[in-house]
Amino acid sequence: MKLLVTGGAGFIGSAVARHIINNTSDVVLVLDALTYAGNVESLSSVSKNDRFKFEQVDICNRNELDRVFSDFKPDAVMHLAAESHVDRSIDGPAAFIETNIVGTYTLLEAARQYWSGLKGESKQNFRFHHISTDEVYGDLHGTDDLFTETTPYSPSSPYSASKAASDHLVRAWLRTYGLPTIVTNCSNNYGPYHFPEKLIPLIVLNALEGKPLPVYGDGGQIRDWLYVEDHARALYTVVTQGEIGETYNIGGHNERKNIDVVKTICQLLEELVPTKPQGIDSYSSLITFVTDRPGHDVRYAIDASKIERELGWKPQETFESGIRKTVEWYLANENWWRAVKDGSYASERLGLSNK
Repeated sequence: MKLLVTGGAGFIGSAVARHIINNTSDVVLVLDALTYAGNVESLSSVSKNDRFKFEQVDICNRNELDRVFSDFKPDAVMHLAAESHVDRSIDGPAAFIETNIVGTYTLLEAARQYWSGLKGESKQNFRFHHISTDEVYGDLHGTDDLFTETTPYSPSSPYSASKAASDHLVRAWLRTYGLPTIVTNCSNNYGPYHFPEKLIPLIVLNALEGKPLPVYGDGGQIRDWLYVEDHARALYTVVTQGEIGETYNIGGHNERKNIDVVKTICQLLEELVPTKPQGIDSYSSLITFVTDRPGHDVRYAIDASKIERELGWKPQETFESGIRKTVEWYLANENWWRAVKDGSYASERLGLSNK
């Protein structure tokens, strides 16, 4: 297959690209605008593979998208390009409306024009796989409730509202135009190459530098954590085996309070990096409770039984195994996160362009 992966220099997108190149014989073209969270270094391990291609393209640029579809002739689109940080969406929602809604609309229209020109099996087998989030469902207040594929949408933040809008667009393009679409909604991802503003890498790196470990409110917010490489396997399973028009929830079966995630990281660092920054008795002493985020959802938890039952996917990593791998990766890859933190990674952005 020839797979067009949008947002493929981001955290989840790069994991998808690496998975496909390393575990299949398929061809991947990554499209990424290389905004702040796009990092070509996350693709360095596959960048020299003959089945890998990269183009710096904004999904809001219709002319460029038409050219890419015409030149590459994909068998499927995996649409991961998105603005995805809740705090940033609160501070500046405009970019989220532009990328997540207008960008998805533009990509859908380019895909629809391309698909309408296909013939025979090529047209019959084409897929548009839209990757979304569990945050579109809002939050759960009960301790046993789970998000299912039919849970009503009730987004809380500008980010989740923009993703909900993009999900609705994708389903409407199937209903109205027949474009063969599939939607997946995932829980919180974590793992290697995660941008340092997110909770888990932020806690790891702040602890190593002896900086405060910020925890919103009392840290009681609950998330279902999904190791990013498990997610990449799930997404490839869906794009190759999923049923057109279906939605699949993807979760890690790993509910944890934020404060417990932070304490777990501190315990791992006590074991793996016992020599602490000067003046620090324990990593957990750096935990600092800060004012809660506006509209902060209390609990997310996914029922991922449908994808296991129908497509045979389930996560391979427990939270304990995945978080250890993640912390060890950051300890072993200081060059990657130093370049992100000091901004020098941005100077590498042209390195893969038009490969």
